[in-house]
Amino acid sequence: MKDEMYGVVIRPLVTEKGTFQSQVLNAYAFEVSTEANKTQIKHAVEKIYDVKVLKVRTANRKGKPRRVGIRRGKTRHWKKAVVVLYPDHHIDLF
Repeated sequence: MKDEMYGVVIRPLVTEKGTFQSQVLNAYAFEVSTEANKTQIKHAVEKIYDVKVLKVRTANRKGKPRRVGIRRGKTRHWKKAVVVLYPDHHIDLF
């Protein structure tokens, strides 16, 4: 069961925008599995970080085109989730 939760939430996204959102809006950004839905993300974050989630917003991010020498390729597609917590909860990681 715990392995499934860690399979849903891949890693937290610590960026300038994410740090601002965590301080002002109590919202935290995570990279999540592309197959995960909002309910799975909510339950995984609640269990892993022991917090209460108010709402979840998701966005599918397309891979960017990249070049190495003459070879062309692109980075992988990934999914981003912004999790808004209740006002009395917070995650210390950010």
